[in-house]
Amino acid sequence: MSVARTICQGFIAVIIIGTFLLMMPISLSEGTWNNPITALFTATSAVCVTGLSVVDVGEYYSFLGQIFLLILVQVGAFGYMTATTLLLLLLGRQFRLKEKVALQQSLDREGWAGVVPLLQSILATTVLFELVGAFFLLFVFVPAHGFFGGIWYSLFHSINAFNNAGFSLYSDGLVRYVDSPILTLAMTALIILGGIGYDVIMEAYLWLKTRLKKQPKTVVFSLHFKVVTSTTILLLFLGTVVFFIVEFYNPNTLGELDLQGKLLGAWFQSVTTRTAGFNTIDIGELTGVGFFMTIALMFIGASPGSTGGGIKTTTLRILLNSTKAALGGKEEVICYQRQIPTAVIIKAVGMACGSVLVVIVSTILVASSDAQLELLPIFFEVVSAFGTAGLSTGITSSLSSLGQLVLIATMYVGRVGILLLMAAIFGETKVSVVQYPEENLLV
Repeated sequence: MSVARTICQGFIAVIIIGTFLLMMPISLSEGTWNNPITALFTATSAVCVTGLSVVDVGEYYSFLGQIFLLILVQVGAFGYMTATTLLLLLLGRQFRLKEKVALQQSLDREGWAGVVPLLQSILATTVLFELVGAFFLLFVFVPAHGFFGGIWYSLFHSINAFNNAGFSLYSDGLVRYVDSPILTLAMTALIILGGIGYDVIMEAYLWLKTRLKKQPKTVVFSLHFKVVTSTTILLLFLGTVVFFIVEFYNPNTLGELDLQGKLLGAWFQSVTTRTAGFNTIDIGELTGVGFFMTIALMFIGASPGSTGGGIKTTTLRILLNSTKAALGGKEEVICYQRQIPTAVIIKAVGMACGSVLVVIVSTILVASSDAQLELLPIFFEVVSAFGTAGLSTGITSSLSSLGQLVLIATMYVGRVGILLLMAAIFGETKVSVVQYPEENLLV
């Protein structure tokens, strides 16, 4: 069992367990057995932190069912290896070298010596941000649902936001709070922090700690930190500007709001599109440009080491810098005065091409099984599933059982990653001892 196969099979095991939990009568408001396909779809969406659903989560599932859903979201956000290791840590188990190496590979770390402390910091960071986010959301949900109801709504939405899951207890998402500054700022902060990755958060924490203590040593940010933060800021700014402009006069989205509401709505849409899945405007009523922008941002997704999906911000940056180098006639790809290794460039190209292929095949399969639906909403749904974004135009519940199964597989591939899945299927790549001669090819 390679690490890749362990992770892929681990996710499947968690999804199966979640499916049985969500099938039981105690998980449904009506107290009856759940449809297996519906339970499987919801469990997969939760474990893959997507947020797509074929039912109204707030009405369909009981309080216990919603708790099960929240647990699946948290386990899926941590990842199978991380969640399992954290559980064993809580039980006080010591780790062998083999297990540390497996964790190092699953977390994509260069060394394994600091893996266990990293997991402990991940757990502490997650709990801290989710509790702080829930505290601010209390000011929104307690007045609407009472003290205890407000606490549950705050915890549910805070955990879903930080883990970029996107499940909401409201049937229309968060449309009723489109012009709420507290909810918008709290939710978007949680989504961004959950989407940039723990490594970036830790580097920012060390820098802030050094500045506050006025220590003489200087914190040098890694290339990963620079690429993730700069690309994220650029995408957030670009998305906000585009949504603000193209939806400004759209009466079905931002048109009826005042200037503050328009800015809050555009900002929330730009943030949530990157893999969160919440919505404060009706996605099905977006203009053509807004619709296309949403698809593009969902496909890009979040950053490596985060709870989000997509091809990742680093992959986009490598592809853009590679294009810049090719157009400039250069043979090296440079980013922030650092040369990108050829192996990393090949990995980024493989990630992008494999992702495009998965989206195309899934769209064809869903369009074939649900010929009565238009192609563009189907394409939107598939990209949302692959990018684990969770946004929907409203056709998810209208899909046939075969269409839902295709989306289930797409969400799974988007969560574990196309490269990891291929490594699990075909095995670990062996180093070749044969070196072939080069030959030019017209491009």
